[in-house]
Amino acid sequence: MRGEKLILVVSSDKKLRESISYAIDQEGYRIVPVSNQVEALNCLDREEVDVVVCELKAPGVDGLKILDVAKRRNPEAGVILVTGQNTIDVDVAVKAMRAGADDFLTKPVNLEKLRIIIGRVLERQELIQRNRELQRKLDDRCEQMLTGVSEAIRSIREKIRVVAPTNATVLIEGESGTGKELVARAIHLNSPRRDKPFVAFNCAALNEGIVESELFGHERGAFTGAHRTKPGKFELADGGTLFLDEIGDMDLRIQAKLLRVIETKEFERVGGTKPIKVDVRIIAATNKDLEKEVRERRFRVDLYHRLKVVTIRMPPLRERKEDIPFLVESFIRELAAENGKSIKGITGEALKALMRYDWPGNVRELKNCIESAIIVADGEMITLDDLPEHIVGDRSPKPVASAPAAIEEPGIRPNIYVGMTMEEVEREMIRATLIYTGNNKAKAARILNIGKKTLFRKIKKYGLDNLF
Repeated sequence: MRGEKLILVVSSDKKLRESISYAIDQEGYRIVPVSNQVEALNCLDREEVDVVVCELKAPGVDGLKILDVAKRRNPEAGVILVTGQNTIDVDVAVKAMRAGADDFLTKPVNLEKLRIIIGRVLERQELIQRNRELQRKLDDRCEQMLTGVSEAIRSIREKIRVVAPTNATVLIEGESGTGKELVARAIHLNSPRRDKPFVAFNCAALNEGIVESELFGHERGAFTGAHRTKPGKFELADGGTLFLDEIGDMDLRIQAKLLRVIETKEFERVGGTKPIKVDVRIIAATNKDLEKEVRERRFRVDLYHRLKVVTIRMPPLRERKEDIPFLVESFIRELAAENGKSIKGITGEALKALMRYDWPGNVRELKNCIESAIIVADGEMITLDDLPEHIVGDRSPKPVASAPAAIEEPGIRPNIYVGMTMEEVEREMIRATLIYTGNNKAKAARILNIGKKTLFRKIKKYGLDNLF
């Protein structure tokens, strides 16, 4: 993002041009005032304009033409049209809004309102830019955090695929560090709202008054320190997705206000009386048992049912340990490049230590562990010596999810290592399980948690028919 924002002011009225320029110059923007359409179009050709404030119709000025050119040059440019008092033609207004105009102001221009609209447009642009940058990273990160062969992670991927194209409210439950926000982002990025803002807000981060102001915005003078009107997260997320993390920590009074927004799609800023309409998809997340919170009257039952139209449970990493090798491989690839290290993989002994550990901090803790190991590693492989002591020291035998006996039985240990494809891992798990069960396919299917027909199909697919 450029540091200095460029505002183009187009008006044949010198006094109007000067008053607008002076008012918004106080905000530290770069102002280019011009008196006619030719100068305006030259500026749009020459400069990267962030916001255009333009008369709709004036001598030498056609606001709709300038709007069209501004949007073709920069689709994210904000355009605010100014018209004479009580002269807004409804058909023209509809045409302008469809073409991308952000707002209309009538003369005499309310300069405070103009500053608010410009601030909102620039915040929206920043969010869109940030979301684009995040999207490039998150396409990989979402895929990374949802990597694995466990039944739980396959089920989550399928739920995301089904729910993303809808407008359904989603409640994501799970311990801290399981990747709840990344699931929310994956839903957003695969939805029709993908090009609109994704706004995340932690409901537990601040006190009640600040939470209300941050979510719904506030009017100038609404409370001590409110020196100017500020849009809230709902306004910033308009058209897109609002992710409410740690929703279980939200105060009951704010819960009531949130419920009203979900039901009516409108709200008032703190200190305001004018309803503001929004089109926002809500995705909420919690690490609490909300049913218990409802029973103990710390969470509204009506809001709970509004939020859990679709529920996604993120399993703790200890419940899907079979995914650890895939996560480790993905983290090594990402973090070695980020830290300028030429780490190629992890030794079997080090991987076993990771598989034994219970990961109370879940995937986030695993990722931090791998980054730490990459930083201290001397060679091309992460070894046991590179892992944190508390992880290496946890040597109590714990079963590995999915076919634990097959993994523990001497002589028939699956030959799985970082670098294998998912199909190669699946083939090896089936091969080792068939050996362990003495080719008892019913027992093998139970251990692998798949149907017998599925097992027969995969045996044929992987050429394991002649194993015995």
